[in-house]
Amino acid sequence: MTVLSDKWIKEMVKTNNMISPFEDKQVRGNKISYGLSSFGYDARVANEFKIFTNVNSEIIDPKNFKLNNFISKKGDECIIPPNSFVLSSTVEYFRIPNDVMVICLGKSTYARCGIIVNVTPLEPSWEGNVTLEFSNTTPLPAKIYANEGAAQFIFLKGNEKPDITYADRNGKYMKQSGVTLPKV
Repeated sequence: MTVLSDKWIKEMVKTNNMISPFEDKQVRGNKISYGLSSFGYDARVANEFKIFTNVNSEIIDPKNFKLNNFISKKGDECIIPPNSFVLSSTVEYFRIPNDVMVICLGKSTYARCGIIVNVTPLEPSWEGNVTLEFSNTTPLPAKIYANEGAAQFIFLKGNEKPDITYADRNGKYMKQSGVTLPKV
């Protein structure tokens, strides 16, 4: 597998609209950085959040997920309760080529505050807004910022196209929009 560069990412955005909206350079200033980097793309977190709560003393069950397990919030920032987590999504919509796998790592700015970003790999031919999980590993409330950098996506070219892509098998999270909850 080869890690793909900023040149390749720009070309794929131009020819296949692989990332939309797309920033062709790192945007910084007083924001957590986002946009194109040397060997990846730093995506932004959207302004819709699902904050998990134990108010109803429910069990989190991926096969029987209950909507009252979280509180929905829209805004420029979100407070993650201590030792809890929040779901959100990327601002960007991704269209992954059929010979590419994408892995994601959280931004160091958040990691240094005890906030871990988790994303499962984006498989060949998957598309949609990426659901992001922000885990607050600290005993204190933690803040995340909408429309700022959240995680870096790294594009890996496979040695060949797979026999069956995510789209070919009608993956359950194909073309998701916004925060997508667990499905079986």
